[in-house]
Amino acid sequence: MKTIDLELEIWRQKDTITAGQFENYTLKSISTDMSFLEMLDVLNEKLTREGKEPVAFDHDCREGICGTCGAVVNGIAHGPEPGTTLCQLHMRHFASGDTLVIEPFRSRAFPVRKDLMVDRSALDRIIQAGGYVSVNTGGTPDGNSTPIPSATAELAMDAAACIGCGACVASCPNGAAMLFTGAKISQLCLLPQGQPERRERALAMVTTMDSEGFGNCTNERECEAVCPKGISISNIARMNREFVKASFLG
Repeated sequence: MKTIDLELEIWRQKDTITAGQFENYTLKSISTDMSFLEMLDVLNEKLTREGKEPVAFDHDCREGICGTCGAVVNGIAHGPEPGTTLCQLHMRHFASGDTLVIEPFRSRAFPVRKDLMVDRSALDRIIQAGGYVSVNTGGTPDGNSTPIPSATAELAMDAAACIGCGACVASCPNGAAMLFTGAKISQLCLLPQGQPERRERALAMVTTMDSEGFGNCTNERECEAVCPKGISISNIARMNREFVKASFLG
């Protein structure tokens, strides 16, 4: 089993009000088969044995599905591997002796709760504003009862792959949530089930996004680069079109 030694610089912050700072830790003989979060588990076990406060970080499924985990590693949201969440990032992608600078997602809309944990409930409120279909559907319809062109279905499924992790916001120099919001709007506006509330949805979700303090898109494409699900910025263009049409048509 191959192992590596690491120097860690981790952001520690007691709560939202208290100022934070980086603290340094050394880890020896970390298996390269470990995931990044398992490495943090090893660190926390070490800190606990030493009578110190473990590092707080978000996690849940650890399978790249839930969107709960997230941190910036050496300046990159979710770390250096493209198309990968933090829990799927393995230590074999680092070399012995590396220094890893680990900090929380930074955004005015994502206040730090503790250490690497941030409050991403602003994304939930965007969803609550219109990211749903409220029509009565009754029982589950047959999958083939509503014909949808294959290309359209693929676009909708690509947008629906968004797990709401917030990496797009953390990587954007403007702290924009437009890739996230664009994906959620696209997912529904492309399908027949999303047509009845199409205009109201675009207006409500974009308005809520702005009210939460997120910035605007300036086509830096950092969001697309770090998205673990490869969401395309074409969804931002679609969101803008939906919003403009809804604004004029009411």
